[in-house]
Amino acid sequence: MKSMSGPEFIEYLRTVDTPTLLNAIELLGVRKHHEGFTPLELRCLFPELGRMAAYAVTAQVETVTQMAPRDNRLFLDLYELVQASPKPAVVVLQEIGGMGNLAAHAGEVMCTIFRRLGAVGLISDCGVRDIPEVRGLGFQYFARGTVASHANYRIARVGVTVQICGMVVQPGDLLHGDENGLALVPAEKRENIPEMVNRVRAREGKLLDYVRSEGFTLEGLKAHILE
Repeated sequence: MKSMSGPEFIEYLRTVDTPTLLNAIELLGVRKHHEGFTPLELRCLFPELGRMAAYAVTAQVETVTQMAPRDNRLFLDLYELVQASPKPAVVVLQEIGGMGNLAAHAGEVMCTIFRRLGAVGLISDCGVRDIPEVRGLGFQYFARGTVASHANYRIARVGVTVQICGMVVQPGDLLHGDENGLALVPAEKRENIPEMVNRVRAREGKLLDYVRSEGFTLEGLKAHILE
């Protein structure tokens, strides 16, 4: 694998499920075990599309409370950031308004534009819409749920650090997600991730082989766990 940020590494990450990846990251010792992933309210809406590994393009948006007027130039700024981003890109939208449950952050039109510019998915800490159409694009959604209207949608800032259900995401961060959830891939010791993934798979495979064997006993299980 030539680069820990190139297409070969992205393709490698797509061979690893997100829980295994997070177990491997724990072995790196680069962050606390409760950091770097999103909680249960953020869901992968299209699990059939498989695993996603992509670089974050960030923005803060407001859908309802109208703290400032809408400026369409900020939409163009966001599209330019997607085009300039390493690929594949994933658009990450944080709600900064006071009514995060009431409106959608994206739908068919925006997702079609994002896809044409090189994004493979969108992450929202609120709602999204146009589910059949976006699924048909093969464009991944991670969100808390669906809402039919975008209300008073405006983009407030682009290319800034955002927070998605408690997980801090900076522009350019590498994100990994599947039907189990979403994780941040650390830059530190990234070159050691494949080795740690192999360790996790070997350890779990050995344990499961024993548990599934005809010789399985609780006493034997204790020996495997405590070795």
